[in-house]
Amino acid sequence: MAYTAVRGPTIDPMREPAADHDRPFVREELDSQSLHFSDSAIQSRMQLLQPDALALEYTRTMMGFLMFEPEPAQIAMIGLGGGSLAKFCHRQLPRSGLTVVEINPHVIALRERFRVPPDSARFRVVLDDGAHFVATTPARFDVLMVDAFDAERMPEAVGTRRFYDDCADVLQPGGLLVVNLHAAHPHMPVYLDRLGAALGGPLLRVDDRDGTNSVVFARRHGHTLRPVTRTAPAAVHLQDAFSRIAHALAARGR
Repeated sequence: MAYTAVRGPTIDPMREPAADHDRPFVREELDSQSLHFSDSAIQSRMQLLQPDALALEYTRTMMGFLMFEPEPAQIAMIGLGGGSLAKFCHRQLPRSGLTVVEINPHVIALRERFRVPPDSARFRVVLDDGAHFVATTPARFDVLMVDAFDAERMPEAVGTRRFYDDCADVLQPGGLLVVNLHAAHPHMPVYLDRLGAALGGPLLRVDDRDGTNSVVFARRHGHTLRPVTRTAPAAVHLQDAFSRIAHALAARGR
């Protein structure tokens, strides 16, 4: 499937002073390095010998969207972090265009350290607020991934009904939204209600084994989440995620 370059509004860095954002730090180990805002939580982890691999379970779960959409022409991602998802998509989906939106310039400044590819005709990192981006971009996407957390929590702006409505609007008809949430967040039922109302149909929630993250899948306008028969080459790296997603689908059908 061919891709086309996506253009959209970008925010002037002068409107988002670096001093207004938390500065992440990098922790190095013998075989990996990780991105942190605090000692208590890992934002992203990179294996030094396999920099494009998905080291964290929730990222593999998010990429489980390939069960439903194995050849997306255009993917958008809210939240860069250490670039795990962006690098995986860039390597494993060479025919997909990818736009990554990140609000924190300190995070973007670490892109080379985490081996995030340079911008190109099919890949770009945009300095912008994710809520602003989905509210204003004229582009439309086959898949939108939302993985937006700051030093303390998921920002309020990316959990509102307005945000989820805007997410639905930037999807192609039947497009797929994938959202990472804190499984134990007290507002989880509210977020799920807002997502269901905005997307117009049932959701699929897949929890990590440790109960930390919940990944939610939904298609625009209530289109059915149904695994396709053709398989993306990247599926070989995602068998554990595919298995858990299939189990969640079966449980929902009971």
